[in-house]
Amino acid sequence: MTRTPAFDDLLVLIEDRSAALRASVAGAPDPHIRVPSCPGWSLGDLVRHLTDVHRFWAAAVAAGPSEKPPEPEPFVDAESVDPVSRSAAATEELVAALRAAGPASGCWTWWGGSDVPMTSGAVARHQVHEAAVHAFDAQLATGTPQPVPEVVALDGTAAFLDVAHGTAGPWPNRPVRIGLHAAEGASWLVELTASGARRVDGPQETDADLYGPASDLLLTLHRRLPLDSLRSEGDRAVLEDLLSWPDLG
Repeated sequence: MTRTPAFDDLLVLIEDRSAALRASVAGAPDPHIRVPSCPGWSLGDLVRHLTDVHRFWAAAVAAGPSEKPPEPEPFVDAESVDPVSRSAAATEELVAALRAAGPASGCWTWWGGSDVPMTSGAVARHQVHEAAVHAFDAQLATGTPQPVPEVVALDGTAAFLDVAHGTAGPWPNRPVRIGLHAAEGASWLVELTASGARRVDGPQETDADLYGPASDLLLTLHRRLPLDSLRSEGDRAVLEDLLSWPDLG
């Protein structure tokens, strides 16, 4: 098992991973370079996406509990500010909103159907991993891919299971148990049935297992790396089904 970083640490990690993405974009010779892990997107599209995401969640957190998503105010002087600087301002806006709200404030989120709380703390956790995966996307596009930092990758794998699997609905295949094992020592056992996905504890038989560094596990779950990036045991078809199941949007 892993422990989610403290709220203040999550805010630092949002800043760190967002800055890593912007550094790759700023250092690229051309913002129109394609991002192979985000088909149809350029580096410019990627940094604009991060900006939009951060401004959206800043508005959601600031609005408090709501039954519908927010509509962020237009970005002031959007056309006169370069995209990287605009992204940095949006990250500052998000972190400021989260810090003002604290970890326990309620807000709208899209994962209401899961066991993950609809709070600013959960938003902070989710935004660490959103920025981390997209930072890898930017690095991949510029030929400088780096592993996701260990603390982010370990919690990110748990968060993926909680949120992506927790909102995916019924498992459409035969019931299975799958083990995910990080080289850093953490493991997760996932049970998939017609009732959906749930994490289970304790040693139990599995239909298949994946082994590798936490960064590779996280990036494979997010479909940034192929299945063969990890060592697998058991029924490969089960693992292929796992990786193609959640709708990642």
